[in-house]
Amino acid sequence: MSELTNFRKAKDQLFVRDRHSPLTPEQRRKFQGLDYFPEDSQLRFVLALHELPESDKKVIELVTTTGESRRLLRWGTFTFNVDGEAPTLTVYKGLDNEELFLPFADATSGHESYGAGRYLDLLPLEDGRYLVDFNYAYNPYCAYNPHWNCPLPPAENRLKMPIRAGEKSFPDPLGH
Repeated sequence: MSELTNFRKAKDQLFVRDRHSPLTPEQRRKFQGLDYFPEDSQLRFVLALHELPESDKKVIELVTTTGESRRLLRWGTFTFNVDGEAPTLTVYKGLDNEELFLPFADATSGHESYGAGRYLDLLPLEDGRYLVDFNYAYNPYCAYNPHWNCPLPPAENRLKMPIRAGEKSFPDPLGH
């Protein structure tokens, strides 16, 4: 069994058993597991972060699913190759931590994957580069329960191409 398969199984268990699960009690009773795109090694990249100059590292406010805003620091970019195209995505840092946050939407958003986009959390590898593995792309908790408040990917992170990796849409966020 692959590391990704184990990760996905553990996440399903967390959604059923953890008291911080985004699922409602009714959803937990009916939950059969999350739906994922098949693993795709072509959507797994080890990339150098193009850190922005200090003058461009600005605090921005991302609109959230509840209409509020979340403040993040615009930190850097990654450029990668998919099907002959080389898109660039911007990564952000929380104001209170060092983890990089990559919110994105793509051509699957609203069709095969959650309409508001998906996320990746990134940590540096030993050599300073980052593993950007879209197979681990996940839905924000508001995809499962509208009571959660989730930042929406900004315009600069809305890809015209599909990224068919990671979590697919959750069929019924209200548990009906």
